[in-house]
Amino acid sequence: MGSKKPDLIDVEVGQRIRIQRLAAGLSQTELAERIGVTFQQVQKYEKGMNRVGAGRLTSIARVLNVPIGSFFDGREAIEQVELQGFNSPLEAMAQPYAYRLLRAYANISDPDLREIIVDFVERTANQQFPGSSASGPPLSGRH
Repeated sequence: MGSKKPDLIDVEVGQRIRIQRLAAGLSQTELAERIGVTFQQVQKYEKGMNRVGAGRLTSIARVLNVPIGSFFDGREAIEQVELQGFNSPLEAMAQPYAYRLLRAYANISDPDLREIIVDFVERTANQQFPGSSASGPPLSGRH
């Protein structure tokens, strides 16, 4: 039958579902109830373990109030990031608490405070994983 490894596009669609669900303020259980599946099924969709059929994806888009194309938009840009050796930005956004962190960060108007926060998070990540190059270049242009 073939490999059980999730297809890259299925994983990416799942990550986008998670990001849009978080943006809508819904739990996995709430989304599941609205589309008629179990929360475990939503978990599998979000991890890319189960492929989302066209009909189900249409229902998810309707519940999240997003165009169905939003689950696929920007694929070319992501491929360019990956070719440069960085992880997909969607992968980072799909991490627990990432959306909350980004939303709070976006509400900070002081650019100096934003830089301090980015520096703090980068240093903390590097202390947790010494020598890690997975973080890529600094996010702030003033380094």
